[in-house]
Amino acid sequence: MRSRQKAAGGETQVVIDGTAFIADLSGALYWADEGLLAVADLHFEKGSAFALHGMLLPPYDTASTLARLAWVIAYYDPRIVVALGDNFHDRDGATRLQPEDRAALHSLQRGRDWIWITGNHDPQPVAGVGGKFARSVACENIQFRHEPGAEESASEVAGHLHPSARIRQRGRTLTRRCFAASDRRLILPAFGAYAGGLNIRNSAFARVFGSLAFTVHLIGDRSIFSLPAARCRVE
Repeated sequence: MRSRQKAAGGETQVVIDGTAFIADLSGALYWADEGLLAVADLHFEKGSAFALHGMLLPPYDTASTLARLAWVIAYYDPRIVVALGDNFHDRDGATRLQPEDRAALHSLQRGRDWIWITGNHDPQPVAGVGGKFARSVACENIQFRHEPGAEESASEVAGHLHPSARIRQRGRTLTRRCFAASDRRLILPAFGAYAGGLNIRNSAFARVFGSLAFTVHLIGDRSIFSLPAARCRVE
């Protein structure tokens, strides 16, 4: 595989409807002209949600996700942060935030606009987490939303589907998070520590893009690699 465009920070350029974005190795997306950083599917407090149902996971996913997010924000210093829905794993996730995690979140919000897009896991605004809430946000010709829209001509950045891809390389099969992009649509990988992924060969992606004629920007250990979706494995 060859990287389309690799920068020292582990980045690649993705162009949506004539607008250039930076897809970061972390899974975040940066729009330099607008000073806008987007992340998808943080799923804060997924560990504590599972614990409520007797499934015990290490209870550090929120802290881990916030630490990674802090690094990305420090690197790009965005003017605006847009979190693309499923920010909390369930409706009560915000109430289970540990005081130190809540303080870390407020620290990241200081001095910048912070927009929470509501998702299917967290469809209503919640108190005490700062920022503003919206169902979607439009900036220039790009719509930022949680679920990819049904309009084929829409120019959008979305989350929800947690894209991942399987490839065969040097005799090994690897599964990695990825960005999925066409000329007008971009789906971000899930940013949350426990969020998981959905194979881009799943029919959900065919419904969004209409075919396999889209590009996968695969997140490697140190670089992002770009390849046609059709080259990725089903299993």
